[in-house]
Amino acid sequence: MKYRNLGKWGLKVSEVALGSWVTDLAGTDAEALAKKTVNAAFDNGVNFFDCADAYSGGAAERFFGKVLSEHARNEFVISTKVFFPMGPGANDWGLSRKHIIEQLDRSLKNLKVDYIDMYFCHRFDPTTPIEETMQTLSDMVQAGKILYYGVSEWSPVQITEALSVIKENRLRPMNVLQPQYNMMDRYIEDEIMGIAEKNGLGIVPFSPLAQGLLTGKYRKNQPLPEGSRATWQADRQINNLLTESNLDKVEKLLPIAEELGVSLSVLALAWILRKKQISSVITGASKPEQLLNNVKASGLTLSEDVIRRIDEILDYHPFFRRIG
Repeated sequence: MKYRNLGKWGLKVSEVALGSWVTDLAGTDAEALAKKTVNAAFDNGVNFFDCADAYSGGAAERFFGKVLSEHARNEFVISTKVFFPMGPGANDWGLSRKHIIEQLDRSLKNLKVDYIDMYFCHRFDPTTPIEETMQTLSDMVQAGKILYYGVSEWSPVQITEALSVIKENRLRPMNVLQPQYNMMDRYIEDEIMGIAEKNGLGIVPFSPLAQGLLTGKYRKNQPLPEGSRATWQADRQINNLLTESNLDKVEKLLPIAEELGVSLSVLALAWILRKKQISSVITGASKPEQLLNNVKASGLTLSEDVIRRIDEILDYHPFFRRIG
């Protein structure tokens, strides 16, 4: 496993991270398998684990807290997020000072830690001034409850405004972004990567395999694999990605992966890691075998010719509008 700095900051994170948004596995065979997966991650050099307070109503945090507590605190980096509703009350969601502090304390308890390494605003809250949110996060760094903080799915304008507020008020700096990024969704290349590089922010993208599309399990003119996410996912995110155009791209990418002697998922992860702005890719794995495959992407360098061929297949066109 290779490690990268979190942007310009001193924290080192494994190039491949393990995320969790599991349902409540407590006391089940699935919990034992998930624990084996986490321990396999440790054995293979993964030191970065990601979750959120809202994942399964806190079950994801409690699972990580139970498993990670068996390891020394200096051996892992844990991140979690805040924003989504955690109760029926008017203040049980969002990025107000009240909600952030209450949920941060709950997350610390769930994760069984004294501090959280990376804390993210999961979404933008239009009902709370950015000044209030950034001041609260800065205060939590000052209090030692979090070490580094950032935002997830925020627009370039929102990120820029937050950075301006931080500078004007001399707050503790923002350190990291967690947007979605994969071969099928490259929007962060247009502006966000530039913002991150200019301000020394690390980028730790989620959904690097496009909900499983880039594993190669979904093939054109073939039935959905039994038990796959596309057969049970309630919000149908993966189903919406199974377009003829995307499946055509998968068919063209598979031979490149075969030439390199790796799986399509490893190719897709290495393709993301080609960018110096990326600190780590947050992967999902429901069993050790998937984790062991994903970590093969660390240190895999793609040649300029391979990157060129991939770009021709993806045929990405950034949006530009000339003014005047």
